[in-house]
Amino acid sequence: MHHETPDFLEFFEQAPVPVIPVLVIEHLNDAVPIAKALVAGGLRILEITLRTPNALAAVSLIRAAVPAAIVGVGSVIDAKQFSAAADAGALFSVSPGMTAKLLAGAAMSRLPWLPGAQTVSEVLALREQGYRMVKLFPSHSAGGINFLRAIMGPVPDMKFCPTGGISATVARDYLALPNVMCVGGSWLTTPSVIAERRWDEIEALAREANFLAGKR
Repeated sequence: MHHETPDFLEFFEQAPVPVIPVLVIEHLNDAVPIAKALVAGGLRILEITLRTPNALAAVSLIRAAVPAAIVGVGSVIDAKQFSAAADAGALFSVSPGMTAKLLAGAAMSRLPWLPGAQTVSEVLALREQGYRMVKLFPSHSAGGINFLRAIMGPVPDMKFCPTGGISATVARDYLALPNVMCVGGSWLTTPSVIAERRWDEIEALAREANFLAGKR
């Protein structure tokens, strides 16, 4: 059975960015300033991880206060989280892996879903379901650039968003690969930068991130 949700690759191509910031919002009052800084720096697609109690409230706040932001949720590990995310105003969802229950939940959700994979078999299983873009996670320990280069031959039609262990220095190498659409990264919004409310620095890092991919 093919998935019936909107295709994440098509969704992404409407507003492509080289980096999707992965945000952990501990304090709700940080959500809007972080989003404004990232969008001002040119990164419109924001992934709010469901790792904190404030995550869904942060999605709603950003949607209301920063209309240019394309806000979604990450760390979706339970099928129930799809509807909760949609109710909060999320525009897409991301998972670190894939299970039968997540596949079924995504099929019933109206949100474009970026599922996670770490092996060739998982990539092929998602391909059979109709998915054309997946998150490689955790990218570094899954083989990173070497894995992505190797899988290009047998599976040329799959696109990737590697996430996990990626820094600004290696992001450029990932983005140079033809099967990499973007990378997910938390280096733009480190806990210390957020704690010190250095919003200008986040905006500057977002601007730098936009220059990482020469192909954009």
